[in-house]
Amino acid sequence: MTEEQSTAVIKAIAEGYGNLLRAPLLDDPGEHGMTYEEISFPATDGTPLEAWWIPREGSDKLIIANHPLWFNRYGLPAHLEPWRSLGAAGGNDFEVNFLPDYRILHDAGYNVLTYDMRNLGQSGSANGGRGSGGRFEARDVIGSLRFARTDRRTAGMTIGLFSRCQGANATMFAMQEHPEEFADVRAMLAPQPLSVGATMARTLELLGIPERIADLEREMRLAVSYRFDQMTPIPWAKSVTIPTYLYQVRDDLMTSPEDVQAMYDNIPSADKELHWIDGTSARWDGYLDFQRNPEPKLAFLARHMA
Repeated sequence: MTEEQSTAVIKAIAEGYGNLLRAPLLDDPGEHGMTYEEISFPATDGTPLEAWWIPREGSDKLIIANHPLWFNRYGLPAHLEPWRSLGAAGGNDFEVNFLPDYRILHDAGYNVLTYDMRNLGQSGSANGGRGSGGRFEARDVIGSLRFARTDRRTAGMTIGLFSRCQGANATMFAMQEHPEEFADVRAMLAPQPLSVGATMARTLELLGIPERIADLEREMRLAVSYRFDQMTPIPWAKSVTIPTYLYQVRDDLMTSPEDVQAMYDNIPSADKELHWIDGTSARWDGYLDFQRNPEPKLAFLARHMA
């Protein structure tokens, strides 16, 4: 690329964080044989969050699930434009559908509450529609916990978390800022948490302009007000004291293994696991790993949700 072209690309990447692209919901639990309700609840700052409540009759165990950036509670139609372009450079040009995840959890005896995070899916807009690497979104995580503890359908249930990517970032930031909100949470599945700076560096490498990383950080700060070192869960992981199961595509073209390894190493909980997914470089394969290989994750949950 010419310098003019690379500058245009850098500005477009930053603009993408400054004005998040929403994706439609192309599936629902009813299509997978599950009874469900469309509900909503507020984040701690009042942002309305749209959700599915998927009950499992006779169960007092609840999994609260959120999602990665760009995604929603259904997943991401990355086989269609414009969402295909979000990850196509890294081989992520196929649909990710989370409904099989909920079916597996339902069949394993769990109630499921899954919600769209702010500025994504059908949930409300907030913070100017900007992303924050999990900082603002932490308010959504705490809102889901407060709802679960007080709603007549879920009050008193044993709680576990399924916090994906930016959702995991947000959960870790929430744990740092408000550890008291997690006192009764039993365990967390955390696929592919991600430092914004790490994925930005890899993106520029794929584009052949790695030397423009400082320029991209400057544009990102103009778009969202945060530096890269303010949008990484590596330091936030020091506040993760509950049993945690991380998993990550080892050769993910959108990040580096050192990024998630540093998060894992910082988690002080003695009960933690890190599973590497091999045989692919597509990040989206990591999001599908639960439905492809659910047994170790279900075993982890079973040990801590009993």
